[in-house]
Formats: sequence, C-alpha cells, structure tokens
Amino acid sequence: MKDLSTLTSWHSDWRNLRVGVIGLGVSGFSVADTLAELGAKLLVIAENAEPETVDILDVLGVDYVIGADAKAVGSSPEGVPQALIDLQPELIVTSPGVRPDSPLIRWAQSNSIPVWVDIDLAWRLRDKTSRVAQWLHITGTNGKTTTTQLVTDMLNEGGARAIACGNIGTPILDAIRDPDGFDFLVVELSSFQLHYLDVTPGVGPSPLASVVLNIDYDHLDWHGGYQKYAKTKGKAYENSQIACVFNAIDKATIKLVEDADVVEGCLAVGFGLGAPGRAEIGYVEDILIDRAFVEDFDQAQPIADFADIEKIGVLTPHLLANVAAASALARAAGIDRQRIRHAIRNFRMDAHRIELVGESAGIRWFDDSKATNPHAAAASLASFDKVVWVVGGLLKGVDVEPLVKRFAHKLRAAIVVGVDREPVLAALAKQAPGVSVVEITADTDVMPAAVAAAHAHAVDGDVVLLAPSAASMDQFKDYADRGDQFAAAVRALLEENA
Repeated sequence: MKDLSTLTSWHSDWRNLRVGVIGLGVSGFSVADTLAELGAKLLVIAENAEPETVDILDVLGVDYVIGADAKAVGSSPEGVPQALIDLQPELIVTSPGVRPDSPLIRWAQSNSIPVWVDIDLAWRLRDKTSRVAQWLHITGTNGKTTTTQLVTDMLNEGGARAIACGNIGTPILDAIRDPDGFDFLVVELSSFQLHYLDVTPGVGPSPLASVVLNIDYDHLDWHGGYQKYAKTKGKAYENSQIACVFNAIDKATIKLVEDADVVEGCLAVGFGLGAPGRAEIGYVEDILIDRAFVEDFDQAQPIADFADIEKIGVLTPHLLANVAAASALARAAGIDRQRIRHAIRNFRMDAHRIELVGESAGIRWFDDSKATNPHAAAASLASFDKVVWVVGGLLKGVDVEPLVKRFAHKLRAAIVVGVDREPVLAALAKQAPGVSVVEITADTDVMPAAVAAAHAHAVDGDVVLLAPSAASMDQFKDYADRGDQFAAAVRALLEENA
C-alpha cells in the first residue's frame, strides 16, 4: 500500500499504484495516459468510449471495463464492476461530471479510497520539466471561458508562455507533460472539478492569483443547493499567493474571498463597472483604470478604453466585467498595461457568445447559445432594448421566474423550446402576461420553427436573441450544435426573404 502523501512530484514513485479511472472522455483519457506513463496499475471504467480511444488503451496495456459491463453488479453496491473490487484500488481518479452520489463514488468513499480529479493529479505532477508553471484559477457561473482565453492572450502578449487548460482547451495533464513547459497555466475550473478538488494547504493547488467572476443559480441539482454550489466555487481562492480577484458588486464573491485561506500577504482585488476604489480595477467613463497594481492605491493608471474593448464585440456589461477581471489577473502576473491593452485589441470571443449571425430589415439576430443558465442569459438580455427571446432547454433544476420578471419589460415575444417548457411557460404567464408566447413542441424541427416564429413577431429595431438559460442536451448535441442550428436557420430565412 503506497502512502499517497509521498506522491507529490512527477519524480515520485508512482509505479504499481492501483488506480481506478472513472470516465474516458478528454480528461479521463489524459489521466489514464499519464498514469500509464508513470507505471501505475490501472483499471478504466466508462459507460461510453470512442473505439479509437479504446484501441490506444490496448496499446498502452491499460485494463478497462467499457459499456454495459461498467454497470455490472459486483459483491458490493449495484453499479460497481467486480473488476474494480478485485483491483482493490488505492486511489480513484474520476471525470468531474460524475455525480458525487453515483455508486462508484459512494463505494470509494465507503471504503476510504481517496477520490481525485485530473486537477489534483496535475498539481502533484507539475514539475515534470524544470520550467514549473505558475497557476491562475478562474471560475464563476458565467464568463469563465472568455476570461480564461483573454488572460491567456494577455500573458502571451506580455512575453510569457501560457496555455488555457482545465475545463477548456488542452487537458491540464497534457499541458503538464509538454516537453517545453509553460510559465503559466490559466486553469478554468468548473464547479464539478472544484467539488472533488483537495485544497488542503500544502497539498492542493496554490495559484498565483484567482478569481470567482460571479455566483448565481446553476447546477443546483448536482450540488444539492445554492449554498453548497457557492461554497464549492469558493475553493478556487484557496491558497492564493498574490491576489484573490472578486466581483465588487457580487456579495457572494466578496464573502468567498473573506472566507478563503490564502498565503499571507495575498491582496484582495475588486473589479467592476464603476469607478474603482482602492485596490480595485474598474471604469471611469470609458476608460479601464488600475488602482490595484500600482505603487500607491491613490494612483490611477489607464489600461484600455471602450474603443479597444469594442473590437472584441458588443460592449455589454458582461464583456466589460470580464475584461476588467482578466486585466486584474494579468496585472497580478506582472504583465505590463500596454501589453494588456494590445491583447484586448486583438482578442476575439468564441462563437455562440452574443454573436451576431444575421441582420435584415432593421432586425438583428444574435446567437448566445452558451447562455446555459439564468445568469448568463441575464447578461445578454441586459444588453438590448427590445428582444424576441428564444428560451428553454434542460433547466437543471433552476428557476427561471426571477429572470423573466426582471426582463419582462424588454420582451417583444418569447419563443419557448426544449423539454422543460412548462416552467418557462408558467413563468412567462405569471411575470410577463402581456408578452406574446410561442411554444415550439418537441416533435418539430426545432430551430427552423423557432426562427420562423421569431421572424413573425420581430419588428424594425428589435433583436432576436437565442439565450436559452438552459442546457442543450435535451434536443441538441451541445450548446455549439444548438447555436449552429440557430444560425443556419436564420441564414436560410434571410436568404429566402432577401
């Protein structure tokens, strides 16, 4: 039996450590590949896997249980394969999306087997090369990906070698194993990863700087309530060295910073849309101002202005907040303000984030399919004056009524899609009784029908906005597929009516 507390380095003795790896997606495969390289004895368990991935496991000599056998009943609780029981694992490394109440996780916990995610493993293995990267942590209900990508560009523009990883981009273990190494890992952290992450001081990650962008209702069914979800997000701040960046108008993030156990001397840095106070980054009229990373907090140094930021996209409050937060992290990492400004001017957001996909007869069509929760949808709805709203999908236990109430005055019409239509329809009937509502039933070709309905209600000056406030997996492959189908339907309609 190995003592896991001794496994703190790539150069520790990982040979013959018995590990059960749950899941064989991108992160799961990177875990198996890494541990196989280190000589651990593995068993991979996955309900689904690409045939090519399974072939690679065969080449690596890794044992696996795939498909129906992954749910086989052993001598322990239902759903635990006998092969895992026979392995007598000393460690379980799970894909983060596996629910904490799943049979495999409950079995591990009942047998006092530690459960890690790839982030735990990567922190221990970060010294594979002599170029050991500093970490930056980014999480929040909304805006994680844009902020992560923007920070990465800022760091690279400043002359560092940085990579976005974790919940987006390159799997973090692949980044750790890059032969050239990195100066910075910009780690986007989902609430699922943070749930499992061990943040014990001296054991868990110690980021150079960290941010929780915002906290709102999301994944409540998975976490078991808002308070547990918020507390989980706060783990991103733990053990921060230079700066904990918080949202100055989000009381939840302020509380998380106050509760965080950080390295002595770590600075709490606020960001927001208003004039920055001491140790904050914010806006004075149309200029982004740094009052945090200056010799004296009474100083104020410009970083960028609206003309720079609008090169990214529509100047929404959400985008302005993300730019301020990213700038704070880059400044914490020592990047010059002029380099940050240059990165902002050249940055472009991913598709499906308040993306203009068509315009005709004074009506603009925007794809914000990535707005998979009410907080993200609110950022979109707040950006426009009059909206025909395409809304709905898989609600994940979230109540949309407060969102409808807040923006009812902006709605020209609502086009309701998805399997969880009833709660959305009920919220609209109660909070927006004067708004025209069209229900798109599940047995139709969803996006063409939704776009046609939106076109029938929109008038000159309106925005048709796909901001579903819900997950996409009920009717689409993912949020990108949903956005692509929306954009294709919009283009087809505009061509037909040209």
